[in-house]
Amino acid sequence: MNDVQNQDDLYIIVEDFYKKLLADDKISYIFTDVVKIKLEEHLPILVTFWSQAIFGTGGYFNNLTQIHLDVNMKSYLSKELFEIWLTHFEAAINENFEGFNCERMKNMAHNLSTIMQIKIAQQKAE
Repeated sequence: MNDVQNQDDLYIIVEDFYKKLLADDKISYIFTDVVKIKLEEHLPILVTFWSQAIFGTGGYFNNLTQIHLDVNMKSYLSKELFEIWLTHFEAAINENFEGFNCERMKNMAHNLSTIMQIKIAQQKAE
């Protein structure tokens, strides 16, 4: 298998990732009932985020932390949900690619998960 090399590769990952999330009853409600994402709009945003993170392409200007804090205010984002998210994200990468950029993406996802959980705990404490 090849490593992630461009935005087309990233699109394969995020599309596969969301198929997995939406098929999982333990987490799909966040995307279908709480946030009601429109995949055709959401996937290109995620590709831009990961392209910026991995390839330094720029173009992602949203506040990732605030977005998740806003979702958490509507429906608690538990540690279990983050674990499910990470499991599906890693599977989407591992089933399609392998290499240095893949490992970077998985490490970044774990770091983001930890940061989000800390921010959510701080928000809860306020």
